[in-house]
Amino acid sequence: MTWMLYVALLVITVACAMWRGGPPERWGAGIIATGSIVTAIIAASRYSTGFRGFEWGIFAVDALTLVAMVVLALRAERIWPLWMAALQLVAVCCHAARLSDPQGVIPWAYAIILAVWSYPMLILVLFGTRRHQQRLRKYGTDRSWSRSLNPARSMPLHPPKS
Repeated sequence: MTWMLYVALLVITVACAMWRGGPPERWGAGIIATGSIVTAIIAASRYSTGFRGFEWGIFAVDALTLVAMVVLALRAERIWPLWMAALQLVAVCCHAARLSDPQGVIPWAYAIILAVWSYPMLILVLFGTRRHQQRLRKYGTDRSWSRSLNPARSMPLHPPKS
């Protein structure tokens, strides 16, 4: 039941982001969808421990998803990707807790604590898509990407003559 709710919310989020979101919203939805699909494949594979042990494959997906979310947060002219990256960092830290004390974390708690952060991430993308539409209506434009990480684009090629 919970799995079906998540898939429905994921499909709605991706559809809304692709239809009404700007590039950061589309990238955010794509990152979550890709991570979710790859995680489901790994969890259903013979390499999964069923959360009875450390899930190396899911950890790798979560770590790569965190990297993608941090890059998105640094590049996007939005605040919500920063929150999304923070939630993903919590999920990665949960893996670290399991790795540091394998017997101290109950398998069902390990599975739930990894999955629970996905729901607010989807809500953040929906929120970002809504805010993008509001800014478009109010200002007529909405800059998607920050210029701060590419100083060559924000600086003139030649210094002004005095």
